[in-house]
Amino acid sequence: MVLNWLQNQTDTKMIPLKEATSIKHKQAERMPFNVRMFRGQLTKDQYALYLNQQLLIFQTIEKLGLPNPSLSRVAAIQADLAELKNGGHASTIVLDATRSYADYLASMTYEQVLPHIYLNYMALMFGGQMMKKSVPSSGKIYDFDNVQEAIQSIRAVQQDAWADEVNKGFDFNIALFEELELHCVNQPQGAWNS
Repeated sequence: MVLNWLQNQTDTKMIPLKEATSIKHKQAERMPFNVRMFRGQLTKDQYALYLNQQLLIFQTIEKLGLPNPSLSRVAAIQADLAELKNGGHASTIVLDATRSYADYLASMTYEQVLPHIYLNYMALMFGGQMMKKSVPSSGKIYDFDNVQEAIQSIRAVQQDAWADEVNKGFDFNIALFEELELHCVNQPQGAWNS
């Protein structure tokens, strides 16, 4: 009887990672900003704002280390931002949600940040490949030299016990998508660098 009770519990540490994070994953995918990005409806200024947030998040993660150097995204994000800046579209704004996530990540050790590597880098390697066709730049952030090797480097350390931390990462990303959408709706054209 106790065994049956234990098997029916929804403790995320006992459920496969993908299943234990699927609700938050779907919620993040359905955020209005993310939907507009996927549909190719972001302006270059809005996409630059998004990339600037990603830059701080990935810089913070990469200071702690990566399972494989081919995962590194900072130079790719900087190249995308430079491309947009050369076209007159740039953003130096760091949103509060981004700062909160970066501060949280900066407090971690390499072992503690692994669930966030799983979340953020796998998103780029999988969903990002579809997203690349819709963004208003060349989308270098989504280009990996050896995507299979990069995926395997994360899979080699992946643990179902990461579910709570991955869900926390989704919460940070959801807050970021909310703030991005709010900023885009309320920001007048031409005021993106303030």
